[in-house]
Amino acid sequence: MKRWLVFVGVAAGVWLWSHQRGGVVATTLADGGLEYPGYHINALENYEIDARVLSRHDYRDDREAALAPTDLALGWGPMADEDVLASIEVSQNHRWYFWRAAKLPIPAREIEHHSANVHIIAASTAAANALARVKPHDRVRVAGKLVDVHADDGWHWRSSLSRTDTGASACELLWLERLEIL
Repeated sequence: MKRWLVFVGVAAGVWLWSHQRGGVVATTLADGGLEYPGYHINALENYEIDARVLSRHDYRDDREAALAPTDLALGWGPMADEDVLASIEVSQNHRWYFWRAAKLPIPAREIEHHSANVHIIAASTAAANALARVKPHDRVRVAGKLVDVHADDGWHWRSSLSRTDTGASACELLWLERLEIL
């Protein structure tokens, strides 16, 4: 019986390890792109920001979760100010970031221009481990590259390159190289 339990425990551990991306490493290609198992990733531009984590949502069941299992709603400038945030309710669902306020503490356009939903692809085990420690309200320094992803089966996902857009396709898709909790 003990051997059976040990076998089941080891098998479960191997299964969990094989279904987590933390140990997967991308290969840099001659064209500067990244080859990731099943995906080709093109860097569009560098991205670095000091921000407050407004919300965090982890995904397991959508297509994107195999590549980017975590989204962070980030706020900077006035959207990193605790007094402003005390009046704003933030949530995430289905890869979208939502906010609402009974009374706006700053103009709505300022909220939209100083916050974003960021889909995060960890570039390394270290980046994945740092991301795992992030909680709402943390102040973070995030660095990496905004990317365009093409899957072997034709699926495509592209980052926004603007910090002032809103709505569909306004999220950043980040190849996370470094994350520091401040």
